[in-house]
Amino acid sequence: MSADTVETAAETVERLRGTFRSGRTKPLAWRRERLRGLRALLTEREAELAEALRADLGKNAVESYASELGFVVNEIDHALRHLERWTRPERVGVPRSLMPARARTVREPLGVVLVISPWNYPVMLALAPMVGALAAGNCVVLKPSELAPATSAALARLIPEHLDDQAVTVVEGGVGETTALLEQRFDHVFYTGNGHVGRIVMRAAAEHLTPVTLELGGKSPAIVDPGVDLAATARRLAWGKFFNAGQSCTAPDYVLAVGDGTADELERRLADAVRAMYGDDPSRSPDYGRIVNERHFDRLTALLPGGRAVVGGEYDKETRYIAPTVLADVAEDAPVMAEEIFGPILPVLRVPDLDAALAFVNGRDKPLALYAFTNDPVTRRRVLTETSSGAVGFGLPNAHLTVPGLPFGGVGESGMGAYHGHRSFETFSHAKAVLDKPLSPDTMRVVYPPFTALKERLVRAFT
Repeated sequence: MSADTVETAAETVERLRGTFRSGRTKPLAWRRERLRGLRALLTEREAELAEALRADLGKNAVESYASELGFVVNEIDHALRHLERWTRPERVGVPRSLMPARARTVREPLGVVLVISPWNYPVMLALAPMVGALAAGNCVVLKPSELAPATSAALARLIPEHLDDQAVTVVEGGVGETTALLEQRFDHVFYTGNGHVGRIVMRAAAEHLTPVTLELGGKSPAIVDPGVDLAATARRLAWGKFFNAGQSCTAPDYVLAVGDGTADELERRLADAVRAMYGDDPSRSPDYGRIVNERHFDRLTALLPGGRAVVGGEYDKETRYIAPTVLADVAEDAPVMAEEIFGPILPVLRVPDLDAALAFVNGRDKPLALYAFTNDPVTRRRVLTETSSGAVGFGLPNAHLTVPGLPFGGVGESGMGAYHGHRSFETFSHAKAVLDKPLSPDTMRVVYPPFTALKERLVRAFT
């Protein structure tokens, strides 16, 4: 097919399915080569990708590496180290009634998978799922977000240069292109984004009985206990919240300050932390990002009147700048508490005790993450056992997703399925059950009709 020929969605999927059916993606050598190619893309073209991220989101190069490029490189290195072990058959025990026999599970690739990625981490959330898909031996259609156009264009240009273009294809575009892709039969659909579109993806996948992974979001709370180091807590909350200008699905969405006086001191410490990180005028800080587009800017600025700004509150529409903002005196029913904020606004609410904090969390949808800052082991135990969330972080937000051995995913409204590390490989592969029983000796004769009293005794003895 010539470079200027435009494929339909159906033609794209069929082309990749032909590649998969040929068997070329199954050998470990092919998988390793693709992973190394993806790694080379990230390391050799780092400057181009960083510039695209700055154009789309105003990201600092250090932040781009830490949260996007370097993150995916670490995922690739982890997969390369462990791929041979992941692909080994896993032996399992066999009941006495089937002996002699051997049983094992064998991991096989699914086929052609669709990855639909969002705009907030447009490199990491596009390529990290691809690591698992390629490690498992699949072909991949990547649909990057049109809301990060510079990054989408960079991926569309660079991926064919570093990967097998008959096995990995980038489809750019908006709703129309995504809809056309979702009409096709894939072997897995991996979507990261909001719940509204997640439901659309799931309905479309159901037409083909295609399994899905939905990485969604929600309002991730942070519970702050009295007696903790509030200065350190504030620094970690400010870092976790205002990284990427608050446009992170795992960012603390709001704070529940427990007990008398905790909120007042924490609010002061948060203001200090913001100034220490971004200066008195964060709009001039090279380390602070911008809101992705005007629609999200307007949505976020409409939430600012929901409380008293302890720090921040300023904004500039022309540059899509919203200052890192901490809101005090926030009512439970304020608009800022009605939806995932997904921006640099952090409400602080006061609750009298841990019981009230847990009741507040449990009265809402299950979040993607829940954070707690406490020195009390009883509080830790209660947070773990009396709430449900995709993850729990004690003392540090966001960082759980950097641990390759931990599954990353939501529960309930915050998503279904998980990935990262070995879990990515499992998500994009099928565990095939294999039983191997020799024909001789034919121990199965005991269950063949006609049944006798002796056969009945043997069946009862061995089952």
